[in-house]
Amino acid sequence: MKMRMIKLTPEFLISAMQGKASFISNLPADLELLDVKYDLFSKQVLAIVRSDSFEDVAETYPIPEFNVVYAASSKAVPPPTAKPKLESKPVEKARVAPSLDTSAVEEEFSPEQRELLSFTMDGDDVIVKPVQYLKDEWNEINDVVRSLGGKWVKGDFYSYWVVPQS
Repeated sequence: MKMRMIKLTPEFLISAMQGKASFISNLPADLELLDVKYDLFSKQVLAIVRSDSFEDVAETYPIPEFNVVYAASSKAVPPPTAKPKLESKPVEKARVAPSLDTSAVEEEFSPEQRELLSFTMDGDDVIVKPVQYLKDEWNEINDVVRSLGGKWVKGDFYSYWVVPQS
């Protein structure tokens, strides 16, 4: 079985759990839920799912995102019997304007590196998260973070850098 990550809003998940949200989606019928986490920084619910219907991805790459396509419906509709066509494309993230708190850290990175990263404040620290899989860029970005006194924090599903604010 192949794994994918699905991003949902907390509001949508709550309404779905309460039975208020009814939708038709492109999720396969053999879908299994493995893990659900709430990312406090991005305010998103991240679900790790698996299915035989997903495309193969090399194990050296992180778990790819699966874009759920759903149409709101006024009444509950049973899932279609035909197997939906699933696509696994890289997700392009909209570039967020730098906040005043993280701008000093963001300016240390090149414009190309900033496109690969997201910056958020956590107390007195700046959290720097990659928005996609980093190949050769990881070492260069890690060098910049270490020059700022930051460190890499390895997690189960999500890893990031923490840079203390001066």
